[in-house]
Amino acid sequence: MQKVKLKELGLKDYNETWSYQETLFKSIVDVKINNRKNNLSAKTSNYFLFVEHPHVYTLGKSGNLSNLLLNEEQLKDKGATFYKINRGGDITYHGPGQIIGYPILDLDNFFTDIHKYLRFLEEVIIKTLSEYGIESERSEGETGVWLDVGTPFARKICALGVRASRWVTMHGFALNVSTNLGYFDHIIPCGIKGKAVTSLEVEVNRKIPLEEVKEKILKHFKAQFEVEFEL
Repeated sequence: MQKVKLKELGLKDYNETWSYQETLFKSIVDVKINNRKNNLSAKTSNYFLFVEHPHVYTLGKSGNLSNLLLNEEQLKDKGATFYKINRGGDITYHGPGQIIGYPILDLDNFFTDIHKYLRFLEEVIIKTLSEYGIESERSEGETGVWLDVGTPFARKICALGVRASRWVTMHGFALNVSTNLGYFDHIIPCGIKGKAVTSLEVEVNRKIPLEEVKEKILKHFKAQFEVEFEL
């Protein structure tokens, strides 16, 4: 069973966290390059970061800047920042009350299939939400976790966006728990027009501690990926 180092970062600036992800990502890639170069078989590490970010909008490498509906001055007024980053996907919002998980995994330790990896992440969230009586699902051609797919009430509750190189992953998922959904009004989320967003607390109409949800995510991640967490 693979070991995954669990790191709880709390509320942390997006750019700082991105740099930290890059450091961990590079440390794994460097081991793999050295192994190949010198015919070695040193074990690579796996990480899972939990974090919340202050208000920030991020645009994926294939995203369209026109999906951000605020100019620089308006971003300042909202207390938000903006970054163009190196994950897949379009634009999304991160902020307090949102559980963000960044698995930095060497998929050579699991399976070398990025589509399977994304489906596994979605499954972790689907199973977590089911514990709150929420029936969520995938939407064909639209990465993430959704409610009421195929109806006029379709809404997204969890966004996914990852990067992978040499089968090492970074970035991950963002699950809306008690998120201020008003911040999504200033973007076309994931570049998909006419689709709403929601949160766990909106759906169940009660307060839910973030730590409780994190525990459930870890439980389902552990089962789905067959891992053991270590601090």
